[in-house]
Amino acid sequence: MTAVARAFVPGHVTGFFTVDRADDPTKAGSRGAGLALSEGVTVTVRPAEAVAVTLNGESVEIEAVERVLDALEATVAVRGVTGLPVGSGFGVSGAMALGAALATNDLLDRRLSTYELATIAHGAEVQAGTGLGDVVGQLHGGVPIRLEPGSPQHNKMDAVPARSRVEFQTFGELSTSEVIGGDTEAISAAGERALSRLVQEPTLERLVASSRQFSREADLVTDRVYEVVTDVAEAGGEATMGMLGQTVVALGSGLSDAGYDPTVCRVDPTGATLVAPRGDRTLPE
Repeated sequence: MTAVARAFVPGHVTGFFTVDRADDPTKAGSRGAGLALSEGVTVTVRPAEAVAVTLNGESVEIEAVERVLDALEATVAVRGVTGLPVGSGFGVSGAMALGAALATNDLLDRRLSTYELATIAHGAEVQAGTGLGDVVGQLHGGVPIRLEPGSPQHNKMDAVPARSRVEFQTFGELSTSEVIGGDTEAISAAGERALSRLVQEPTLERLVASSRQFSREADLVTDRVYEVVTDVAEAGGEATMGMLGQTVVALGSGLSDAGYDPTVCRVDPTGATLVAPRGDRTLPE
């Protein structure tokens, strides 16, 4: 029996986004919208003699997690477990960073607030170049709309008041850092138009339709994703590309109806949370 702390962080699929840079990484980020998913990452933190990070049993280097631990002055072992595809637009690195922040704070009694911890995780993600808006979306859960960029201490949030069954299927990876690290003027312009459309009609259907249009206008949609989204539409469903990956996300049973074999989940209603009560300090290995 070992003292541990554990957090669950939902996966997050971005439908569209802007790239908003700032010298302060906690003020940088993106505007946009997406879905928090009931499939996510469970992050367990234990005391250790040296920092170690694993994901699904494999030793990994996740810069955002390392930055979080540096900020919290923590020497711990961080273990992530997830069924989500890695590098395919589900916010796994953001989930690891946010989960590590929440669990480490609990384990070591750092006495920081949820927003303070999420701000640390968000800034770490921005500095690592692995995400701009996943952490704040994962913190809030549901169908978050990021009206202003930055961490929870700086941004402005809203949400689509809806829940849904969600299906997704991944056909490959795309590099987030390569996309957000290059010329993003066209991406941001397309993201602003998509955000304006969603704010005028905040529904799941408008989010998905705006995301599809964004992926075309920003020249991000791949041939394979376009083919699958078209198949779903022809079967009477609603689907779009998950940013940033060769991933298709559909509402309801859209992918199943089109003849695919997707993973099924739902919109996560609560957002990131500690799994075990604070008083339970002795979870089994």
